[in-house]
This record gives sequence, C-alpha cells and structure tokens, in this order.
Amino acid sequence: MRKIVAASLLLLNASAVAQAQTAPFDMSGERPAGASLTPRLTSPTPPATPAAPVPPTITVQPQPAAPPLQPAAAANTAAPPRSGDVRRYVVPFSKLGLGGEYDRRSWSVYLTPEQAAAKANFTFAYQNAIVVAPEASALTVYLNNRPIGQQRVGSPDGPSAVTFEVPAGLLQPGANLVTFEANQRHRTDCSIQSTYELWSNIDPAVTYLSFAGSDAAQLSSADAIRAIGVDGAGKTEFDIVVPALEQPGTTKPLLRLAQGLSVLSSMPNQIFAFSTTSLPAVRPGKLSVLVGTAAELRPLFPGLPPGAESAAFAAFATDPRSGSPVLLISGPSWQAVSSAIDTIVSPTDRSSDIRRDVLTTERWSAPNAPLVFSDTNIALSQLGVKTTEFSGRRLRTSFNIAVPADFYANAYGEAKVLLDAAYTDNVMPGSHIDIYVNDNIASTVPITTTSGGILRHLPIRVTMRHFKPGLNSVAIEAILMTKDDAACAPGATAGATPRFALFDTSELQIPDFARVGQRPNLAAMAGTAYPYGRATEPTPLFIDRVDADTLSAAATLLGQMAITAGHPIDVETVASPNMIGDRDAIFIGSVSQMPATALTQTNIATASQASWRPVADTQAGVVDTGTAFEEWNSKVSGGVLRNRITAFREWVSRNFDISRSSLQFVPGAEEVFTPSNVDTILVAQGSSPAGAGAWTVVTAPSAKDLREGLEVLTAQPNWPKISGHITTYSSKTGKIETVPVTRFDFVPSTPWSISNYRLIAANWLSTNILSYASLLVVFVLLIGVTTSSMLRRLGRSK
Repeated sequence: MRKIVAASLLLLNASAVAQAQTAPFDMSGERPAGASLTPRLTSPTPPATPAAPVPPTITVQPQPAAPPLQPAAAANTAAPPRSGDVRRYVVPFSKLGLGGEYDRRSWSVYLTPEQAAAKANFTFAYQNAIVVAPEASALTVYLNNRPIGQQRVGSPDGPSAVTFEVPAGLLQPGANLVTFEANQRHRTDCSIQSTYELWSNIDPAVTYLSFAGSDAAQLSSADAIRAIGVDGAGKTEFDIVVPALEQPGTTKPLLRLAQGLSVLSSMPNQIFAFSTTSLPAVRPGKLSVLVGTAAELRPLFPGLPPGAESAAFAAFATDPRSGSPVLLISGPSWQAVSSAIDTIVSPTDRSSDIRRDVLTTERWSAPNAPLVFSDTNIALSQLGVKTTEFSGRRLRTSFNIAVPADFYANAYGEAKVLLDAAYTDNVMPGSHIDIYVNDNIASTVPITTTSGGILRHLPIRVTMRHFKPGLNSVAIEAILMTKDDAACAPGATAGATPRFALFDTSELQIPDFARVGQRPNLAAMAGTAYPYGRATEPTPLFIDRVDADTLSAAATLLGQMAITAGHPIDVETVASPNMIGDRDAIFIGSVSQMPATALTQTNIATASQASWRPVADTQAGVVDTGTAFEEWNSKVSGGVLRNRITAFREWVSRNFDISRSSLQFVPGAEEVFTPSNVDTILVAQGSSPAGAGAWTVVTAPSAKDLREGLEVLTAQPNWPKISGHITTYSSKTGKIETVPVTRFDFVPSTPWSISNYRLIAANWLSTNILSYASLLVVFVLLIGVTTSSMLRRLGRSK
C-alpha cells in the first residue's frame, strides 16, 4: 500500500512539473531593474512576394526617439505580414558590408503618398564576423535621422532577420533617409590590425519596408516612377515593350524616354530591356512600360483606355491579366506617342548653360555631392559627417565631393582639411590621422604629444593627384594607440571611455584649380557625361542595327550618362560617319558592324573586326596571345633582368612620381589597341578626323555581349572605373582594365584668363618634368646673359 501511495505522489509531482514547464523559462524576476532584454527568435515571417527563405525573425516594438537609444527589448511578437501587404526592398547595392569599429551608410528611398501613409515595418537580415563581441557591438537603424531600433551584433553562425515597427508619421511622401550605423568591438584582440577583422553584412534580399494594405501598391501618377526602387539584388529594371521597335523613326523617342526614366528614378544600378511581344513577369524593382499607337498596343493590352485612340496618352493602368500596374504611353500616331513621351520627360530637361550645384547621389549615398568649381570651404556637417566620440582604435568616416569635367590639377593641386578634433592623454605617440582620396592615401599627420590635445582647424594638406572629374570619395581615418591596448587586459577590447572626438565643424577647403577640357578623357565622360552633357545641339548617335539587344544596350548607356549629366542628352541617329563631320559623337554596336573610321580614330585595330571573338568554354585549346607572350617573356634569358628593371621603374614611380612619360619632351603617340578574345566589351574615346570633336566607341563581339557588358559597366561600383583612353571588361575574369592617355588635346571650357592659363601651365609642367627642367635652364641662361650684358654696360671699366 505504501508503494502504491508513493508511486501516485511521484506521478502527480511529475505532472505538475511538466505543466509548469509549458511556459518559456523566464528569469525576469532575477534580472536587475532597468536591464535590457535580448530579443527572442521567432518563426520566419512568410514574404508577401516570392523570395528566398527568410532567416529567423526578431520582432521589436518601436523605440523612443529621444537618445540615448537602448538595445531593442524583447517585446510581443508581431503578427506575420498579410498576403495583401506590399514589400519595398531598400538596399541599392548587391552587397552591403559595415566594416571596422565604426561604419555608417546612408541613402534615400522614394515613397509614394500611399506608402508613406500606410502602417510600416522595417526588416533587415545580417550576419557578422565571429570575432565581434556582442556585448559591446550594436547595429542601429535610422529613418529620416530618427532611430527606430538597435540590435546587438550577435549572429555569427548564419543570417538573422530583425523587424522594427516604424513609428506612425515618420515616413513622408518623397525621399526618406535610411541609415545603418555599426559600432563593433573585437572579442579578444586590442590591436589596430584586429579592427580589419570586424564586419557585419546586410543581406539586400531580406532588407525591406513592408506596408500594410494593398493601397501602397498603387501607382497613380508619373511621380511614382521615382518610387520604382530596387529588387533583392539592388537592381532596377525598366521593361519597355514596343511592338514597332524596329520601325524607322522610333529609336529617338524611345531613347529619350529611357533617359527621362533614368533621371526621374536616379537609381544606381539601372538596366533597360526592350521587347516586342508581351509584358514580362512583375517583380519588385521592375517597371513595365507599353509604348506604341493604340492599334499596336490593343492586342497586348485589351483594356486600353479609349483616350489613347484620339490624343497623346501617358498614364498608369492596371493589367487585367496580372493585376499589376503598367505605364501606358500611346496615341493615334507615333507623333502623338512622342508628345506623350515629352509629357513624362520634359520635367527633367535642363539647359546646358545652367550650372549644377550638386551631383545626384542620394539614392545610394546621401547627401548629394556638392560640385566645386573654384575656391570653396565646405563644413563636413554639410557633407553628411556627424560629430563622433570614439572609444575604439580605428575610426574611419567618409564623404563625397565632386569636381567638374574640365578639372586639371592632378599634378600640383593641394586641398586642405581643416580638422576639428580632440584626443585624450591616453593616446600614445605613433598614432596618426590619415586622409584618403578615392581609396588612395593622400596625407598623414602624426600625433606626437602625450598630454592629449584639442585641434582647432588643424590644416592637413591633401594632394589632389587622386581627384578625378565627377564624384570623389574622401575619407578621414584616425589610428589610435594606447598603453591599455598594448596590455590588452580582459575586457579592455570593449572600452567605453571616449579617447578621440571628430567634430562636424571641420572643413574641406578646395583651392582654385586649372580648368580646361581634355580629349580623350573617359573619366570625364563617366563623371559628368562630358562633352555630351554640355552639347547645345543633338549629339550624333550611330547604332549598327535596331534590335532588342542593341537598343537595350544603348538605352542603358545613355540612361547612366543622363544621370551623371543631370538631364537627358539630346541625340539624333545617323547611318554613316560621313553625316557626323567633326561633331562630338557616340558609336555603339557590334565590332563587325562598326565603321572603320570610328575604330581608326580611337586607335582600335581594324583587324579586330574579324579577330575579336569570345572564347567559348569548350575551346580549351585556344591560347590567348597576350598571356602566351607574357609567359614566353619570362622564359627567355633576359626575362629576369627585364623584371628587375620593371620593378625598379615601378619603385621610382611610386616613391618619386617619375615615370617614362614624364621624362619626355613631347608625349608619344597612342599605340594601336587590339582587344583580347577574353574581353567582353570595350569603351574607347578619340578625336574626330579634324580634331574638333570627341568620338566615343562602345563595342563588343556581338549584340548580346554588348548588352550584358554594359549592364555590368554601368553598375554603380564599376562606372567610376571607366577612365583613360580605353576601358575593357571581361566577363570571364571579372576585371575592368584601362589604357591610360599618353597624348591629349586641350579643349577650352572657360573664358580666357591669365590666372587660369597660369594654373594650366603649372599643371602641365609638373607632369612633364623634363620640359620644366629644360625651360628652367633656358631661363637661368637668359638671366645670366642679361645680367652680364647689363653689368658690362653699366659697370665701371678699368
């Protein structure tokens, strides 16, 4: 009997324990008051649109706007998004990485009024390096400069998704600023080198704004073109369906439409795809456009509005078959279609005589980069730099600045950073502050005192040799060493006491610089669409054939040039170089159909029309001539000596900025260039036959290679790499290579002035040091002869 009673009591006790364990284990009663909670992982939220599997989601309630921002607290799990919700991807890059101990990235996202008014959540997925200490590292998300949430960095094993509720009324119609800020510390190491091991990668495919309700999907006006956004890979695509694509007279209005759409959206990675048959599948970051007369569009779009048959028509409509919005551009004739295109594009037109103040970069890097034409002082606060108090070992912050296409001060010019900063007495001598221009170090200032200090407008000279026409990135990096870091006691990696402060009252001072255009100069074309963006007459455009691939490639190229120019470029199609004369012109097409005159003027071997063919993967026996030559060059007896001479030449150039070209009295002639069979596309620039214009040739072995190559070259990370006389891209190697300019012509771009010509002469002589030395010797001899003659006449003779 006792055994039966004992067994019953044991069974009841086990049931009670099991029932008690149904609720999650909680230690909230033992946690100190005011301590933050770590968000709990929940099941994945189903996406509203087809997408890759979403990592486990952390849902966080909105945080107070008042700083300091506390880590996101464990809150009630939000309900999964409903099927009618709208998702807007927000990362305009294929990859987004936040590296080092401090990193901050900002850009703007354009929202329609319906999206701004809807209830919204912000979701992002991230994964970090295993060496990041989660207790001292955090990711903070800002919308319109207001923090909406903070997440401890603690996902080294795989991506984790975090969701923040967006406070009501925070979003606005139009541009909305999105900012990711990372503060990261190492788990065990206190060295400067260890800071390069810290990273957190944001997954663009799982980073988006989700809006409640289906109203946010409505596109009701042309202003919605600005809100096209990106897909999960950071790309923007315009699918333009034109049944009469290959008919004469349609090319010019279609290219004008493509440029207008590019300028309106201003997205960094845009591509255009033309077709003649049916609308493609609807996906985020894509906009379908139907262009043609009412009779041409009726078979493709049965619900064509009646107004399209009598007058020019441009409006958004809903495709009855897919239920997706479509931009309809139609009319009774192609003349009416062109008028409808003008109603969309005309707001982006701007006279070439009106000078721009900024380059539009806010869609991928906010704020817009100011365009500097002369002596200017700009506070870093205007360039997006925030006052930062820093407790780590390596602080890096960057900003953008732009110079015009006729910038010519890369050999002698010096800018200044007037630095406002402070550092404590813990900072040891050997620490330093570095300035980088376009990822090239331009200046360094050592810290030599041991008692700390406050720097008030400390002038740091920055050489302008790494500046280029168009957009330039400038970074300030502070390398800080302390005795505590040398000892690296346990817990020292996550120090909370600031040791350095950078103030946004610091300034960048750009001096007056020489201004004169240069031909050829692909960097100026990539930076500001020079000289085509300044043309007062239509630019001749040669297209070998009007098919879907070639026209898509031309639209992608001109769309990117229109963004850098700030307005659509007026073009007229020509069938022969004889119709161009000495005007600035653009040639685009396959190399076999390219006029021999255009190839000759840009120093491209005409034999490449027959020899330039892509190497297929199955052709294992095909040997690349350039590679074989380099291999045999290393095998011959003089190969070792040549390598040593080349290494010495590179050392002299790196340390003394002396090259073979700078030791010539007159620059040598351009060598004829033959593209390799591994090259996918080629961009070259030269002079017109009489030397009065610039001819740019964009060619590839086939129309398919041309389209695919331009989709890569016009992407935001690659477009600034176009420079020199010739630029090539290989899809097999993924490399972009350039051929530098050896001889160029000056093109006057400003009214004549002695001061500008003095600066031009100073830069030219600084580049051609042998000519400078010779002139110096001549002037010294003249002074000696003149002085001797004067003394002979005026002196006392015996």
